[in-house]
Amino acid sequence: MTGDEIDVQEIMRLLPHRYPFLLIDRVLAYEPGKEIVALKNVTINEPFFGGHFPNFPVMPGVLIIEAMAQASALLAFKTFDLELSDSNVFYFVGIDGARFKKPVTPGDQLVVKAQILRSIKGIWKFTGQAYVDDKVVSEANLMCTMRTV
Repeated sequence: MTGDEIDVQEIMRLLPHRYPFLLIDRVLAYEPGKEIVALKNVTINEPFFGGHFPNFPVMPGVLIIEAMAQASALLAFKTFDLELSDSNVFYFVGIDGARFKKPVTPGDQLVVKAQILRSIKGIWKFTGQAYVDDKVVSEANLMCTMRTV
């Protein structure tokens, strides 16, 4: 991959999400127009663990999918050299084929990968995978769109 790492400061310049909903801590590598590899450090201090589940903390699957969507948005921003502004926002508009293969628990490092499949009429289609210890824990196809507001 050709892109350098992206730290959390630049991620916050590109995405509108903030704690507790910013689910990407660092981008490890990316290639504009192709693929991104991002990292989420999962800690016991995550606000969702108090209720999901008290005796066996598990990261909610919907948040793993959201991490894939955030990585996909970062890839789109880098592909088109866009920056976050009050006039353009990427929206998550669809999901297909979501699968959850293994629980994600405190102490895990969630590595999120996303690849651009295509862009037609303003709808982007990505495929995403989430890994812990090089094992797939989740995968899905995601659709996003950029809207000018």
